[in-house]
Amino acid sequence: MAKSPQRGAGAHRRDAQGTRLRLLDAASELFAERGYERATVRDIADRAGANQALLFRYFGSKKALFGEVMARGGQEQLRSTPADRLFEVALRGMLAGGGDADRSLEVCLRSIGGSDEIADALRGLGEEYAEVLATLSESDTGGLRGDLALSWLLGIGLMRVVVAKEPLASADPDTVCSLVVGALGGLLEGLPTGDGGRRVAEGGGDGAGGGAAEGGESGGNPG
Repeated sequence: MAKSPQRGAGAHRRDAQGTRLRLLDAASELFAERGYERATVRDIADRAGANQALLFRYFGSKKALFGEVMARGGQEQLRSTPADRLFEVALRGMLAGGGDADRSLEVCLRSIGGSDEIADALRGLGEEYAEVLATLSESDTGGLRGDLALSWLLGIGLMRVVVAKEPLASADPDTVCSLVVGALGGLLEGLPTGDGGRRVAEGGGDGAGGGAAEGGESGGNPG
């Protein structure tokens, strides 16, 4: 009889933890689908099969819930992904969709331009991604290069996920990654390109850089 309250307390904690995780999952889905402003607390609670009172008990506010959704996916991706793989992993996540780490960038894209109360969460996550990407360059402009790489990543996501611009919206993820990662090697020298990326980079060099060099030689020897 003395052990029954302990079992009951343990069951209550497990149930509370399960409800909290369901709320996080539901919030991640709705923020990615609608953005911060249009995803209501009521809809999040309904999708999680919980009530709004529990949402506020576990997270305190919609803003705090948003911050935890962003941290849950983005921070895990930053912790678990080597720096030289971060860009491609994040890009593939946005192209394919799904997964907590992947959806954190979708949440970011859907919520850009929203209220000031979520600006810090978006800015903070973006800065952390850019800082990691900057480590792939030994140049004095490494910080700028990291920002440019992040801008390209988010721009691709914006055009595919939010704007749904064709042909990008339905393009094969492998094809997009091959083209983008191959071209990005000139900005971040420490970025591995893979076979497809190297072919793209070499092809670009032959077509653009090589042509420019030949043009320069012709210009210097007009005769």
